[in-house]
Order: sequence, then C-alpha cells, then structure tokens
Amino acid sequence: MSHLGKPETELGRDYDKLADQLRDSLSYDDNKPDFRELDLGSPVSPLRTGQQGLTMTTTTTTTTTTSSSSSSSRSVSGRNSSSATARRSESGRNNHSGELSGSSETSPTASTGNMKPAQTRSKPNTATTHPLIYSGQSTANSPAVNVLPTGNICPSGRIIKTGMAVNRSSRTDVLGSGSGNYGHGSIMRAGGVGTGPVTPSRGTAFEPSHTLGNRGNASDVMRKAMGNLEPEELKKVGNEMYKKGHFVEALSLYDKAIALSPANAAYRSNRAAALTALGRVGEAVKECEEAVRLDPNYGRAHQRLASLLLRVGHVENARKHILFPGQPQDQMESQKLQAVERHLNKCTDARRIRDWRSALREADAGIAAGADFSPQLFMCRVEALLKLHQLDDAESSLSVVPKLESCSNSLQTKYFGMLAEGYIFFVQAQMEMALGRFENAVTAAEKAGQVDPRNVEVAVLLNNVRLVARARARGNDLFKSERFTEACSAYGDGLRLDPSNSILYCNRAACWFKLGRWERSIEDCDQALSIQPNYIKALLRRAACNSKLERWAEAVRDYEVLRRELPNDNEVAESLFHAQVALKKSRGEEVYNMKFGGEVEEVCSLEQFRAAISLPGISVVHFKMASNLQCKQISPFVDALCGRYPSINFLKVDINESPVIANTENVRIVPTFKIYKNGSRVKEMVCPSREMLEHSVRHYSF
Repeated sequence: MSHLGKPETELGRDYDKLADQLRDSLSYDDNKPDFRELDLGSPVSPLRTGQQGLTMTTTTTTTTTTSSSSSSSRSVSGRNSSSATARRSESGRNNHSGELSGSSETSPTASTGNMKPAQTRSKPNTATTHPLIYSGQSTANSPAVNVLPTGNICPSGRIIKTGMAVNRSSRTDVLGSGSGNYGHGSIMRAGGVGTGPVTPSRGTAFEPSHTLGNRGNASDVMRKAMGNLEPEELKKVGNEMYKKGHFVEALSLYDKAIALSPANAAYRSNRAAALTALGRVGEAVKECEEAVRLDPNYGRAHQRLASLLLRVGHVENARKHILFPGQPQDQMESQKLQAVERHLNKCTDARRIRDWRSALREADAGIAAGADFSPQLFMCRVEALLKLHQLDDAESSLSVVPKLESCSNSLQTKYFGMLAEGYIFFVQAQMEMALGRFENAVTAAEKAGQVDPRNVEVAVLLNNVRLVARARARGNDLFKSERFTEACSAYGDGLRLDPSNSILYCNRAACWFKLGRWERSIEDCDQALSIQPNYIKALLRRAACNSKLERWAEAVRDYEVLRRELPNDNEVAESLFHAQVALKKSRGEEVYNMKFGGEVEEVCSLEQFRAAISLPGISVVHFKMASNLQCKQISPFVDALCGRYPSINFLKVDINESPVIANTENVRIVPTFKIYKNGSRVKEMVCPSREMLEHSVRHYSF
C-alpha cells in the first residue's frame, strides 16, 4: 500500500519513528560554533580546551504533496502549503543572519518584530518536537505532525516525485554524527535526487555541490566561493573551512560576507571564532563587541565575549556577559570566573605587601584556572621573578607573554591599581633596567606614564628610571676619562635609587679594581652575583681580584665556572691554568713539566708513554691507526680539543707503529681514548662520539 494512501495518523507515526532514528544517529558538541553561523544558543564557551567541536543543527522543513487519489492527502498538503508560505513570508522580514526563522541563531530582536496576528506561532506539540530541531529562541517553528522533512526523505525509503515543492530558503545546514544514517530514502543535493541511504562522516555537511562536498581541495573551494556574491553561501563555506582547520581561509570568507552584509551580527561572531583559533584574541574581542552592538540581545555573542574576556583575565567585564539577562547561565564558565577572580585578588594582595613568592604562585594559579591569555598575569609572573632575583627566568617568561594585538575599551580595566596596558610597560621598564638597557627602560616607563598618567606608582618609577639612567651615563663617561673615584660616586647615586641593579654594582666594581681596591671590588661583585648568579663580567672581575689577592682557590673556582660557560675562550683557559699552577705551588705540590697549550704530542716508545701519562694533571691518549677512516675523521676534533683545553696533556699513539704500547694497554679497537690522572687510568672510551669525548674531557679538566 502506498504511503500516500495511508491515513494521516499512520503517516504521523511513521514520521515519528524516522525522527527517533535520526535523533539516535546524531550527537551534539556545543563547544564550537554551528553551521548556521558558527554559533548555537548553547551557553558552553567556544574556547574550552579539549571539548572543541562543531555543533550540528538539523531543521525539518515542509514539503507540499498533492494527490488526487486521497482526500486526506489533499487536506494535509493544503495545510502544509499554507504553513510554509507563512514561514517564508515571515523569514524574509526577520532573519538578520541570512537564515530563516526556523534557524537556531536568529537574533531575538530581529525575529519578533513586525509580526502580524495571522503569523503568530503556537507552542509546539511536545509529541512532535525532536532533539534534532534546535529551537534556540522562543520564536522558532516546530514541524507539523505529519509533514515530510526537507530533502524528500520518505519513511518507506521511496522517493516522491510528483508535486514536490521544496522550501529551500528555510533549509539549514544538516550535519551527521558519523554514527548512523539519515533515515531511509534519498537526500536532495542542489536539486539532484540520490538513491539509497546516505551515511555522512563525522562533521560532514550536506551542501550544494557548487559550495563544498568531499570533492576537491580547500583552494578549489575557496576559488569557487569567492566568485559567489551571496553572503550566506560565503558563510557556509567559511564554516566548512573552519571545521577542517583552515582558519585563515575561513576568516577570508567571513570578511567577504561582512563586506556584503556589514550589519549581520552573526558574521561578526563567526569572524571572532576564526580569529580566536588563529590566536588573535584581542581582535576577536572587538568582533564580539561589534556583534553585541549590532544586536544587543544576541545571547551567543555575549557568551563568546564573556569567554574571551575571561581568558584575558578581565573578570568584571566577563561577568556582565555571563550573567546576560534572558540567557541560560553556564555553570562551568561561572565557576571558572570565580576561580580566576579568587586567584587574581590573592595575587593583588600579595603584590601590595611585596610577598613575591605568593604573587608568583597566585599568578600561575590564575593562568591555570582559565586566564591563559592574560598579559597582566604573565607580566605579574615576570615582576615577581625579577624581585626574587631570578633574572634568567624572568627574561624567559617575558618572551612568552601573550600579545593582545588590538585593544578595545573593555580591555582597559585596572590591574594592581593601574590600567592594564600601563602595567605591561611598567614591568617592561623594570626588566630593561635589570638587564642594563637603560634607554629602553626610560622609553617603556614613559609609555606607562602616557597610558596611566595619574598613577603614583608609575610616576615614581618613571622618575627613578630617568635618574638612574643619567647616573649610569655619567659614571660611564667618568670611567672613560679615568676619573675612577668620581665614577664610583656616580654609580653609587644610581644604586641608591635602584639597589637591586647588578649592572651598577659590576660597573662600580670595575672602578674599585682600577683603583687597586680589590676587596671593595669583590664586595660589589658579590652583590651583583647575588642578583644575577651567571653574570659573566662579575665572575671575571672577582676571579681577577682574587688572583691579585693571591686567593688561588677562590680564583680557580671562579675560572672553572667561566670555563664551563666560555669553553672556547683561550684567555679564560690560560688564566685558569696559571691559577691552578699557583694553587699547586701554594700547597707545596710538584709542578714539574706542566705546560699550557701546545699540540697533540705523538708517543712512539713505551718509556715515553709512561713518562707522559705520569705528569701531574690530566692526560688524554688517542690510540689510532693511520689507515682507519674513523680515526681520520676524529683526529681534527682532538686537535681542536687540545686548543680548547690547554691545561690538559693530549697524546696520540699509532698502534701499528707502536704495537708494544698497544699490547701493554690492551688496545684492540680504534679509535680508543684513555684518560689518565697523575699516571692512573680513570676512564676508557672505545669509538666515542664527539659529544661524549668532549664531555669526558671537560669533566676531568676541572
């Protein structure tokens, strides 16, 4: 029996069964924007990591069917045709986003204006409202009880060919979950009729064939889309590009759609999603603000803006949009906001009392809680590390501070009593001072003053930075003029304003050294190294002062650290060698035949070999064969090590020319390296890599 001849109630039951199958085959992920405009009315943040996916909306539209063989069919067709006509008429007036009124994201403001009494929608029948149909706003349509869905999907799997008039304008994008079929029957694509069931892959949208299918690559799709002047089509292809991870292409398509329809808030919200995916969070904030300005009742734009503001750490502004009237509150976002606010308040309290360890801990906690794109919290980390004299960590942290490429009014909130952008320059000025870049420090402090001219803390810093920079410049000029006493006084003036400046301490230490006041020089070097432990100039200066004072153990210790930091510096190597010789002499140890530098010495006899390895200090012996390829490859590197570590005695033995030495040392494979200390073997390596060889040489050189 034909389905067209079924009673109306029986046809309704078939449709309900089909809808249940469709509901089971689809899953929802309401984190990423949907395929109408990359937005759903779901309150879940589009920025939540680990849950990103594109939401899918299936809207059932009305087809009209005529049949002369059944009066009940004519009655149904008549009612459906009337309903579809009314909806087409209404959607043409109300849809600000390019979708019809059945779409989930039509602006509430737009969808309720100028509605005639004859077009007022009744409350949908709960028996025929399915999860596949997202209503979003209270004005969304519900399908009629016994109306077939768009695309000619028949409950029996047969295709109705007569009297079909599909309302294409009311069709939204339909996305499959990849886990089931879209019922039985066929799906119309761009006017064509398919046969058999269609099983889309996860995230696949059924688009007109000229827009996007599984055919072609992104460039082909982009080229075709750019030739289309319909903003809705551009938006749809942009959604597909977004879903596939082609965010730059999606952004370009949204830009063109906005150029054609600049007052469409949904396109602005889509553009914000693409900008966020590209890490351009500041611009995304501005786009969401524009979407809200265009449509103040646009709930999804408020939700996206709240999530973005929370990421940048602006909790007060974020709260206004999370608690937007008339929208369901996202409990997870609310909890995240409370956590960020709590850590931010604790960070503020800790900074006020100069408890920098607590400030560092709370800043890290705030970032982990959700403010992962907050330049102010990252800069608070930098400031805390700087105050804790962890300059290297502070400098590396400064390199990963997020950049807000575009600032909007909502981003001009206050942190720690100063405007957000001003605080960034405030910390930058302190970092530049600590690194000795005084001119850059003045520039950064002046920018902080321009952003927040009334802030007392900024004004004090600007004044101090200028005075310290002048004191340092004056001290440098006096030092160059060999007026070392006056230079000491000038650097002291700067230290009174900035007592944690390692550069000024090291400069004053140089003046004391020139004046022969090595004890005072060591004191200033100690101060500089307590602030910046790996300060090379301060280490060099202190080692030189200890040598002048004949404190050889301290001098050797500093030079050994410098050798690790500057392995290719021959002056440091020679200074270390002489300090080691002097230390041995001061202890009464034998220093016979110790030499600095030279070439790799070739050993031919057993007696010569034993005498060489018995010398005080470290000896490295390279057992080789002239014809061996590996020996040829590593020999130049051994020569380089000899110059790099001049305090070590390097020897080479050809086992073919000196088989007695090879037999005595039991060498069977070349290249072999043996390290001796005062005549005793301490390490043996067979065919080592260059890295392993140098690591061992460096280890025993100290």
